Order: sequence, then C-alpha cells, then structure tokens
Amino acid sequence: MATISADTVLVPLSDEDDAEDTCGALVEYLETDTRVVLVYVSEKAGGAPDKTSPSHDKEYAQRLFAVGRAPLEGEDRSIDTRVLFGTDIAETIHQTALDEDADLLVFSPREASRLARFLSGDVALDLITDPDVPVLTLPQPTSGDG
Repeated sequence: MATISADTVLVPLSDEDDAEDTCGALVEYLETDTRVVLVYVSEKAGGAPDKTSPSHDKEYAQRLFAVGRAPLEGEDRSIDTRVLFGTDIAETIHQTALDEDADLLVFSPREASRLARFLSGDVALDLITDPDVPVLTLPQPTSGDG
C-alpha cells in the first residue's frame, strides 16, 4: 500500500461517522511522523441568526475530534485540532490549509442526493475545484468497513 509522505495533513470533519471513516482510512496511509490537523467548520449565516451557538459548535467539534483522534493516536504523530467559523465552508478550509502550511488536504466525500447538494451546495466539489494545496479524497467505506 502506498503511503502519504507529507509534513502536515489537514483533515476536515463534518460529523462523527465522517470522523470515524476518514481518520480510520487515513491512518492506513500516513507515515508515523506526519502532523495531522483535524478541523471542523461551523457555517455561519453572515448577518442572519446562526443555527447554533458558538459554544454548542465547539462542544460538537470536540466530540468529532475525539472520534477522529482514536485511530490516529499511538504513533509518534502530532494531532492538532481547529474549530473554525465561516460563511463558506470550502473557502474556510482552503484558507486554513494555507495558514497551517498543509502539504495535503484529505477528506472522504459524503453521499448526498442531488436535491441536497443543490440546496446546500456541494462542499466536496468546492474543495477539489481550484485548490490551493493538493487534495486527496479517500474512498467511502464499503458496507463491511466502518
């Protein structure tokens, strides 16, 4: 199996299943000394009332980070976490990749219906369109995997 040779990898997480699937798959490819930055982006309404409070978002992110850390720990690896707020999720992730000097952005695309992608936007497509750092999409787990 090929390994990811990178100093810093940025991993956006959206929910607990995503954290488990993405980090569980990622650990199989990472070199032990790769720094991993787990990020959660809370989408803000940009002037309108937000769906959730910042404190709720931070608590939710900490749960995601705990799930994501589990498969990654145990090696000589630095794992950092960031809770981010932004009106454009993909743009916020791209900017954070630059700020963290990430060599690679890694994520697992989530399944969504065409209607859901139309109504909420397709963050995965936005992440791979004109990226500032290389992007690696991990395969979704098969029914027997996670």
